[in-house]
Amino acid sequence: MKPIQKFELIETIRNTIDGLPVSLKSAAKYVVDYPNDFGLDTLRTSAQKIGVSPNSLVRLAQRYDFERFDAFREPFRVALVAENEAIEGQEWIAEIEEHGEAGKQHAQAINNELHNISRSLHLMTLERVEEISNVIQASKNCYTVAVRASYALAYYFHYVGRMAVPQLQLVPKYMSAPLDELVDIGKDDVLLAITVAPYSSETIQAMRFAKERGAKIILISDSEVIGPNVKPDYFLKVSTFSTHEFACFGGAMAVLECLLSYLIKRGGEGVKTRITNYESMRDQAGAYWKPRRPRIR
Repeated sequence: MKPIQKFELIETIRNTIDGLPVSLKSAAKYVVDYPNDFGLDTLRTSAQKIGVSPNSLVRLAQRYDFERFDAFREPFRVALVAENEAIEGQEWIAEIEEHGEAGKQHAQAINNELHNISRSLHLMTLERVEEISNVIQASKNCYTVAVRASYALAYYFHYVGRMAVPQLQLVPKYMSAPLDELVDIGKDDVLLAITVAPYSSETIQAMRFAKERGAKIILISDSEVIGPNVKPDYFLKVSTFSTHEFACFGGAMAVLECLLSYLIKRGGEGVKTRITNYESMRDQAGAYWKPRRPRIR
Protein backbone atom coordinates (compact mmCIF):
# COMPACT_ATOMS: atom_id res chain seq x y z
CA MET A 1 0.00 0.00 0.00
CA LYS A 2 1.63 3.26 -1.08
CA PRO A 3 1.63 6.41 1.10
CA ILE A 4 -0.15 8.33 -1.65
CA GLN A 5 -3.28 6.36 -0.82
CA LYS A 6 -3.57 8.34 2.40
CA PHE A 7 -3.92 11.59 0.46
CA GLU A 8 -6.42 10.05 -1.94
CA LEU A 9 -8.51 8.85 1.01
CA ILE A 10 -8.34 12.25 2.71
CA GLU A 11 -9.46 13.91 -0.51
CA THR A 12 -12.39 11.50 -0.78
CA ILE A 13 -13.45 12.20 2.81
CA ARG A 14 -13.10 15.95 2.29
CA ASN A 15 -15.31 15.86 -0.80
CA THR A 16 -18.03 13.78 0.84
CA ILE A 17 -18.05 15.05 4.42
CA ASP A 18 -21.09 17.32 3.95
CA GLY A 19 -23.17 14.27 3.01
CA LEU A 20 -22.24 12.23 6.08
CA PRO A 21 -24.62 11.71 8.99
CA VAL A 22 -24.10 14.17 11.84
CA SER A 23 -22.78 11.36 14.04
CA LEU A 24 -19.90 10.71 11.63
CA LYS A 25 -18.98 14.27 10.60
CA SER A 26 -16.86 15.04 13.65
CA ALA A 27 -14.97 11.78 13.20
CA ALA A 28 -14.37 12.46 9.52
CA LYS A 29 -13.16 15.99 10.25
CA TYR A 30 -10.68 14.63 12.81
CA VAL A 31 -9.24 12.20 10.25
CA VAL A 32 -8.80 15.04 7.74
CA ASP A 33 -7.29 17.46 10.26
CA TYR A 34 -5.06 15.06 12.26
CA PRO A 35 -4.03 12.24 9.92
CA ASN A 36 -0.77 11.56 11.77
CA ASP A 37 -2.45 11.16 15.15
CA PHE A 38 -5.12 9.01 13.56
CA GLY A 39 -2.48 6.73 12.04
CA LEU A 40 -0.63 6.43 15.33
CA ASP A 41 -3.43 5.99 17.87
CA THR A 42 -5.58 2.99 18.73
CA LEU A 43 -9.28 2.86 17.92
CA ARG A 44 -10.23 3.65 21.51
CA THR A 45 -7.73 6.52 21.83
CA SER A 46 -8.92 8.15 18.60
CA ALA A 47 -12.53 7.83 19.71
CA GLN A 48 -11.73 9.48 23.06
CA LYS A 49 -9.92 12.36 21.37
CA ILE A 50 -12.82 12.97 18.99
CA GLY A 51 -15.49 12.50 21.64
CA VAL A 52 -17.37 9.70 19.87
CA SER A 53 -17.84 6.00 20.45
CA PRO A 54 -15.41 3.49 18.90
CA ASN A 55 -18.36 2.16 16.92
CA SER A 56 -18.67 5.53 15.16
CA LEU A 57 -15.15 5.11 13.76
CA VAL A 58 -15.94 1.57 12.68
CA ARG A 59 -19.03 2.84 10.85
CA LEU A 60 -16.96 5.60 9.26
CA ALA A 61 -14.53 2.97 7.95
CA GLN A 62 -17.42 0.98 6.52
CA ARG A 63 -18.81 4.13 4.94
CA TYR A 64 -15.64 4.25 2.82
CA ASP A 65 -15.76 0.56 1.92
CA PHE A 66 -13.30 -0.76 4.50
CA GLU A 67 -14.38 -3.99 6.17
CA ARG A 68 -12.33 -3.33 9.32
CA PHE A 69 -11.15 -0.23 11.17
CA ASP A 70 -7.53 -1.41 10.97
CA ALA A 71 -7.72 -1.42 7.17
CA PHE A 72 -9.10 2.12 7.22
CA ARG A 73 -6.24 3.30 9.45
CA GLU A 74 -3.49 1.41 7.58
CA PRO A 75 -2.85 4.04 4.82
CA PHE A 76 -2.20 6.62 7.54
CA ARG A 77 0.25 4.31 9.33
CA VAL A 78 2.15 3.54 6.15
CA ALA A 79 2.39 7.23 5.34
CA LEU A 80 3.71 7.95 8.84
CA VAL A 81 6.68 5.68 8.20
CA ALA A 82 7.39 7.40 4.89
CA GLU A 83 7.11 10.87 6.41
CA ASN A 84 9.08 10.17 9.58
CA GLU A 85 12.14 12.25 8.82
CA ALA A 86 13.99 13.14 12.00
CA ILE A 87 15.41 16.63 12.38
CA GLU A 88 19.19 16.22 12.50
CA GLY A 89 21.83 18.36 14.16
CA GLN A 90 19.60 19.55 17.01
CA GLU A 91 21.88 18.58 19.89
CA TRP A 92 21.43 22.09 21.29
CA ILE A 93 17.79 21.31 22.03
CA ALA A 94 18.78 18.19 23.96
CA GLU A 95 21.20 20.31 25.99
CA ILE A 96 18.41 22.75 26.87
CA GLU A 97 16.23 19.84 28.01
CA GLU A 98 18.80 18.86 30.62
CA HIS A 99 18.22 22.06 32.63
CA GLY A 100 15.40 20.97 34.87
CA GLU A 101 11.67 21.44 34.39
CA ALA A 102 12.03 24.85 32.73
CA GLY A 103 14.52 23.37 30.25
CA LYS A 104 12.11 20.56 29.38
CA GLN A 105 9.27 23.01 28.77
CA HIS A 106 11.49 25.24 26.63
CA ALA A 107 12.76 22.30 24.57
CA GLN A 108 9.21 21.05 24.08
CA ALA A 109 8.12 24.46 22.79
CA ILE A 110 11.09 24.59 20.40
CA ASN A 111 10.44 21.10 19.04
CA ASN A 112 6.75 21.91 18.63
CA GLU A 113 7.54 25.06 16.64
CA LEU A 114 10.05 23.24 14.42
CA HIS A 115 7.46 20.52 13.77
CA ASN A 116 4.81 23.10 12.85
CA ILE A 117 7.13 24.84 10.40
CA SER A 118 8.45 21.62 8.87
CA ARG A 119 5.00 20.09 8.50
CA SER A 120 3.44 23.24 7.03
CA LEU A 121 6.19 23.68 4.45
CA HIS A 122 6.09 19.98 3.58
CA LEU A 123 2.41 20.35 2.69
CA MET A 124 3.10 23.52 0.65
CA THR A 125 3.85 21.87 -2.68
CA LEU A 126 5.41 23.75 -5.61
CA GLU A 127 2.30 23.07 -7.69
CA ARG A 128 0.07 24.77 -5.12
CA VAL A 129 2.40 27.74 -4.75
CA GLU A 130 2.49 28.28 -8.51
CA GLU A 131 -1.30 28.01 -8.85
CA ILE A 132 -1.98 30.40 -5.98
CA SER A 133 0.67 32.89 -7.14
CA ASN A 134 -0.81 32.90 -10.65
CA VAL A 135 -4.30 33.53 -9.29
CA ILE A 136 -3.15 36.37 -7.02
CA GLN A 137 -1.11 38.10 -9.71
CA ALA A 138 -3.87 37.82 -12.30
CA SER A 139 -6.58 39.18 -9.99
CA LYS A 140 -8.11 42.63 -10.23
CA ASN A 141 -8.08 42.82 -6.43
CA CYS A 142 -6.80 40.33 -3.87
CA TYR A 143 -8.56 40.86 -0.55
CA THR A 144 -6.64 39.44 2.43
CA VAL A 145 -9.15 38.68 5.19
CA ALA A 146 -8.55 37.75 8.83
CA VAL A 147 -9.68 38.86 12.28
CA ARG A 148 -8.39 38.70 15.85
CA ALA A 149 -5.06 36.84 16.27
CA SER A 150 -4.93 35.81 12.59
CA TYR A 151 -5.14 39.49 11.62
CA ALA A 152 -1.46 39.89 12.49
CA LEU A 153 -0.61 37.37 9.77
CA ALA A 154 -2.84 39.11 7.23
CA TYR A 155 -1.41 42.52 8.11
CA TYR A 156 2.18 41.36 7.57
CA PHE A 157 1.32 39.59 4.30
CA HIS A 158 -0.40 42.72 3.01
CA TYR A 159 2.33 45.10 4.25
CA VAL A 160 5.10 43.27 2.40
CA GLY A 161 3.07 41.75 -0.42
CA ARG A 162 1.59 45.01 -1.75
CA MET A 163 5.07 45.91 -3.00
CA ALA A 164 4.96 42.89 -5.30
CA VAL A 165 1.20 42.82 -5.85
CA PRO A 166 -0.22 46.39 -5.77
CA GLN A 167 -3.79 45.09 -5.94
CA LEU A 168 -3.54 43.51 -2.47
CA GLN A 169 -6.21 44.84 -0.10
CA LEU A 170 -6.29 44.30 3.67
CA VAL A 171 -9.72 43.52 5.12
CA PRO A 172 -10.82 44.89 7.48
CA LYS A 173 -8.74 48.06 7.30
CA TYR A 174 -10.75 49.98 9.84
CA MET A 175 -12.94 49.22 12.85
CA SER A 176 -15.55 47.44 10.75
CA ALA A 177 -16.71 43.97 9.79
CA PRO A 178 -14.99 42.32 6.80
CA LEU A 179 -18.24 42.26 4.83
CA ASP A 180 -18.41 46.08 4.95
CA GLU A 181 -15.28 46.27 2.80
CA LEU A 182 -16.19 43.51 0.34
CA VAL A 183 -19.19 45.22 -1.24
CA ASP A 184 -17.47 45.56 -4.62
CA ILE A 185 -15.84 42.12 -4.79
CA GLY A 186 -16.55 40.29 -8.05
CA LYS A 187 -15.58 37.49 -10.40
CA ASP A 188 -12.22 39.05 -11.32
CA ASP A 189 -11.17 39.25 -7.68
CA VAL A 190 -9.60 36.86 -5.17
CA LEU A 191 -10.22 36.52 -1.45
CA LEU A 192 -7.35 35.12 0.62
CA ALA A 193 -8.71 34.05 4.01
CA ILE A 194 -6.64 33.16 7.08
CA THR A 195 -8.31 31.44 10.02
CA VAL A 196 -7.50 28.61 12.42
CA ALA A 197 -9.54 26.78 15.04
CA PRO A 198 -11.76 28.10 16.54
CA TYR A 199 -12.76 29.44 13.13
CA SER A 200 -13.91 33.02 12.83
CA SER A 201 -17.55 33.44 11.85
CA GLU A 202 -16.68 36.79 10.22
CA THR A 203 -14.08 35.14 7.99
CA ILE A 204 -16.47 32.33 7.05
CA GLN A 205 -19.17 34.88 6.18
CA ALA A 206 -16.68 36.78 4.03
CA MET A 207 -15.75 33.58 2.18
CA ARG A 208 -19.38 32.71 1.50
CA PHE A 209 -20.15 36.25 0.32
CA ALA A 210 -17.13 36.31 -1.99
CA LYS A 211 -18.06 32.91 -3.40
CA GLU A 212 -21.58 34.12 -4.16
CA ARG A 213 -20.08 37.05 -6.05
CA GLY A 214 -17.95 34.73 -8.17
CA ALA A 215 -14.57 35.51 -6.62
CA LYS A 216 -11.94 32.80 -6.21
CA ILE A 217 -11.19 31.72 -2.65
CA ILE A 218 -7.75 30.91 -1.19
CA LEU A 219 -7.82 29.48 2.33
CA ILE A 220 -4.85 29.24 4.70
CA SER A 221 -5.91 27.22 7.72
CA ASP A 222 -5.29 24.15 9.84
CA SER A 223 -8.28 22.51 8.14
CA GLU A 224 -10.11 22.73 4.84
CA VAL A 225 -13.31 21.80 6.66
CA ILE A 226 -14.00 24.99 8.64
CA GLY A 227 -17.77 25.16 8.22
CA PRO A 228 -20.69 23.83 6.16
CA ASN A 229 -20.88 25.01 2.54
CA VAL A 230 -17.42 26.61 2.70
CA LYS A 231 -15.28 25.20 -0.10
CA PRO A 232 -12.18 27.15 -1.14
CA ASP A 233 -10.78 26.96 -4.66
CA TYR A 234 -7.24 26.75 -3.31
CA PHE A 235 -6.05 25.56 0.08
CA LEU A 236 -2.79 25.73 2.02
CA LYS A 237 -2.83 23.66 5.18
CA VAL A 238 -0.72 24.82 8.12
CA SER A 239 0.16 23.02 11.33
CA THR A 240 -0.81 24.93 14.48
CA PHE A 241 -0.06 22.41 17.26
CA SER A 242 0.70 24.15 20.53
CA THR A 243 2.14 23.52 23.98
CA HIS A 244 -0.31 26.04 25.45
CA GLU A 245 -3.96 26.96 25.02
CA PHE A 246 -3.65 28.95 21.79
CA ALA A 247 -2.69 28.02 18.24
CA CYS A 248 0.96 28.46 17.23
CA PHE A 249 1.40 30.58 14.11
CA GLY A 250 5.01 29.67 13.25
CA GLY A 251 3.94 27.27 10.50
CA ALA A 252 1.46 29.75 9.03
CA MET A 253 4.05 32.53 9.04
CA ALA A 254 6.58 30.27 7.28
CA VAL A 255 4.04 29.49 4.56
CA LEU A 256 3.23 33.18 4.06
CA GLU A 257 6.94 34.03 3.94
CA CYS A 258 7.51 31.45 1.20
CA LEU A 259 4.51 32.69 -0.76
CA LEU A 260 5.78 36.27 -0.48
CA SER A 261 9.24 35.20 -1.63
CA TYR A 262 7.71 33.52 -4.67
CA LEU A 263 5.56 36.55 -5.55
CA ILE A 264 8.47 38.97 -5.17
CA LYS A 265 10.85 36.86 -7.27
CA ARG A 266 8.24 36.46 -10.02
CA GLY A 267 7.67 40.21 -10.10
CA GLY A 268 11.11 40.78 -11.58
CA GLU A 269 12.65 44.23 -12.02
CA GLY A 270 9.31 46.00 -11.60
CA VAL A 271 9.00 44.73 -8.03
CA LYS A 272 12.63 45.58 -7.25
CA THR A 273 12.04 49.15 -8.43
CA ARG A 274 8.87 49.44 -6.36
CA ILE A 275 10.62 48.18 -3.22
CA THR A 276 13.50 50.60 -3.79
CA ASN A 277 11.03 53.46 -4.14
CA TYR A 278 9.23 52.45 -0.93
CA GLU A 279 12.51 52.32 0.98
CA SER A 280 13.62 55.69 -0.40
CA MET A 281 10.30 57.29 0.55
CA ARG A 282 10.47 55.91 4.10
CA ASP A 283 14.08 57.02 4.48
CA GLN A 284 13.25 60.55 3.38
CA ALA A 285 10.31 60.65 5.78
CA GLY A 286 12.58 59.68 8.68
CA ALA A 287 10.81 56.38 9.26
CA TYR A 288 13.99 54.64 10.45
CA TRP A 289 16.07 55.65 13.45
CA LYS A 290 19.68 56.48 12.72
CA PRO A 291 22.40 57.29 15.24
CA ARG A 292 23.62 60.84 15.07
CA ARG A 293 27.22 61.35 14.19
CA PRO A 294 29.14 63.08 16.97
CA ARG A 295 30.07 66.65 16.23
CA ILE A 296 33.77 67.36 15.87
CA ARG A 297 34.78 70.51 17.72
